[in-house]
Amino acid sequence: MQKKKISRVDLDVYIEKLDNGLSIYVVPMPNKHNIHATFSTDFGSITNEFVPIGEKKMVRVPDGVAHFLEHKLFEQKDGIDPFTFFGQNGADANANTSYFKTTYLFSGLKNFEDNLNYLLDYVQDPYFTDENVEKEKGIIDQERSMYQDDPFWRMYEGSIANMIHNYPIKYPIVGTKESIYAITKEDLYKCYNTFYHPSNMFVVVTGAVDPEKTINIIKENQNKKEFAPQEKIEVKKYKEDKTVAVKKEEIEMDINISKCSLSYKISIKSLNNYSLYEIVNCILYYFDIKLGPTSSLIEKLKADELIYDNFSLTSTLIDDYLLISIFSETKDPNKVIKFIKTELENRIILEEDFERKKKNSISAIITASDNIYHINNKIMSNIIKYGEVIYNDYDLITNLKFNKLQDIISNISFDETTVFIINPKVKE
Repeated sequence: MQKKKISRVDLDVYIEKLDNGLSIYVVPMPNKHNIHATFSTDFGSITNEFVPIGEKKMVRVPDGVAHFLEHKLFEQKDGIDPFTFFGQNGADANANTSYFKTTYLFSGLKNFEDNLNYLLDYVQDPYFTDENVEKEKGIIDQERSMYQDDPFWRMYEGSIANMIHNYPIKYPIVGTKESIYAITKEDLYKCYNTFYHPSNMFVVVTGAVDPEKTINIIKENQNKKEFAPQEKIEVKKYKEDKTVAVKKEEIEMDINISKCSLSYKISIKSLNNYSLYEIVNCILYYFDIKLGPTSSLIEKLKADELIYDNFSLTSTLIDDYLLISIFSETKDPNKVIKFIKTELENRIILEEDFERKKKNSISAIITASDNIYHINNKIMSNIIKYGEVIYNDYDLITNLKFNKLQDIISNISFDETTVFIINPKVKE
């Protein structure tokens, strides 16, 4: 067992890699009165073309299969519903699928050993039949329809899709109606057997836990099970063009005021002098300085009654590109978008603004370090985003220099943008 300290926040991470390849991260937080445990696989919606374990040819599975698989693991051969099991054992359970990973989780202090064993057991015991797969299709299609009725989600997925030519991130996480109904039991087993091997998964436990005891529980659980030898997973590589796929899209929905997003597809391939962490954070600092709640642009747009709330911002890292979307609700989307573009193209910022943002980040790190969910999510996100846990966020941010930000910003292009607008339906 290895121990690493998260700098400046008085937290230790206990790390163990089992013989079957499963990685374990435990962060004891003795002052907390809860435990949060997550069990994740490095398999999300973007992985739809790969060579299945035990086969030689690459296959293309239907879009949405990772999310479908998440649903089906909650159906067990013994008929026990995991949600019922956790509820009766004093825990809340859930699961989620993103573009990049799938996570199963529970939170609760009572019956921790039983709950942790059960989390591992039900995820590692798939039960797919033609009948239960067919039954799930209508349920998932209803979920897809619900997302399609959500204006923010339509903008979010639409903005991502319109930035991308080739990466499967352009397809909805849940899939389309056609792809959902095309999924078979065989598709699920191919994905499960390939991506749910312990060597492609990791457990993160945060809260009121004893690290040695927790790791031993997981070890004992895994030692009772047999897994095929670890094999290298071969996933299709994509070559993405630096341009956006669609410049502008407008749709109508049942809303009262227009909503819009302006998205930037930023190539970071040429920034070889900086770490990925530095690149991402400097670019996001720049956007926050220019468009954040305390920015002069926000003050102006609110004073002119063009917007009534702050912008929302999302960022996604996909290979050589950082995808950033800015969302707003406004009576004049095109005017707001023009203001945002002009502001970002004016690359002059003050060092004092940069230093203030750094201080805000450091304060947020310290505050969030007392939250079992945040620390768990930080570890998960680091693993998926950077391939490792970042233990020295505090020091990395402290050591970010203004000239680094200036250099990074001066060497990226803001030319590749896409606009997504949702207008209120015109009443007949």
